[in-house]
Amino acid sequence: MTASLPDIQELSFEQARDELVRVVSELEQGASSLEQSLALWERGEALAARCEEWLLGAKRRLDEAKAASDKAAEGDN
Repeated sequence: MTASLPDIQELSFEQARDELVRVVSELEQGASSLEQSLALWERGEALAARCEEWLLGAKRRLDEAKAASDKAAEGDN
């Protein structure tokens, strides 16, 4: 794992997901040391949380759009 990894909060959903897949793959292959494994695990946890933030935000926007659409449809009746 390199020291110059991008800030997780700056990653798009796709970037975070792709890096999470890479981290999981590295963990499955076995890291060279316990310290490296822990660092990978912590990065993976942070990446998973970032992906969840993106998904929850997308769900919230969809719910808001549906509510607005439903309200507009009610107004048409």
